[in-house]
Amino acid sequence: MNHALRAEWTKLRTVAGPGVLLLAAAVLTVAGSAAVAAAVSCPAAGCGGDATRDSLTGVQLGQVVVAVLAVLTVGGEYGTGMIRTTLTAMPRRLGVLAAKAATVTGPVLVVGAVSVLGSVLVGRLILPGRGFTAAHGYRPLSLTDTATLRAAGGSVLYLGLIALLGLGIATLVRDSAAAIGVVLGLLYLLPVLLQAVGDPDWQRRLAQLAPSTAGLAIQSTTGLDGLPIGPWAGLGVLAAWAAGALLAGGLFLRLRDA
Repeated sequence: MNHALRAEWTKLRTVAGPGVLLLAAAVLTVAGSAAVAAAVSCPAAGCGGDATRDSLTGVQLGQVVVAVLAVLTVGGEYGTGMIRTTLTAMPRRLGVLAAKAATVTGPVLVVGAVSVLGSVLVGRLILPGRGFTAAHGYRPLSLTDTATLRAAGGSVLYLGLIALLGLGIATLVRDSAAAIGVVLGLLYLLPVLLQAVGDPDWQRRLAQLAPSTAGLAIQSTTGLDGLPIGPWAGLGVLAAWAAGALLAGGLFLRLRDA
């Protein structure tokens, strides 16, 4: 396993692409959060806004790059045929997949933590000027607040789970373009399709199962009773999706020829 980890880490750090994608994920996350913070407003007390969630909205942009990075970690090797060399050098295929998961998720969590911290700071600086003040019932954003800390820490975990989801789907599909399409469909198209469901009860049930809709519940700090699913339970749903994708990908990796 140590040999596999060293090999995968060497691949990751000696190619320019992953570093560029991680930087792009950080920039998009913070920039998206800043844009949303500058666009929302709370003109009066009791406006009902969720300042913490607004400041973390950029995660929904950063996740695209995280998913692409994870997919290319596997799909890129299938596209070039390098996967045969990898599996010849390291025949324990599940060990290879575990090493890829570790070497991708680790940097994503680090970059995610920096990006989320930057988003919270941006929200702390911008939102008071948009009406989110003590006079309207909002304290400045701070990680000393339990709900804000949970939302921020959960957002970092969310990005890590998106990476694992992308990695599992890419291992299962073995084609970068197709895998990216599947992951982005789950993250963005599925929530849109849920809005077309006419029955509110069914819409709520399905929202509890959609990976992004459920997972992003971790960012909410107000109106929790009105959410389709609780914050930690929602993150658990995303974790189940990621685990399922990895298990399926690992099974097919072991049974199929490279």
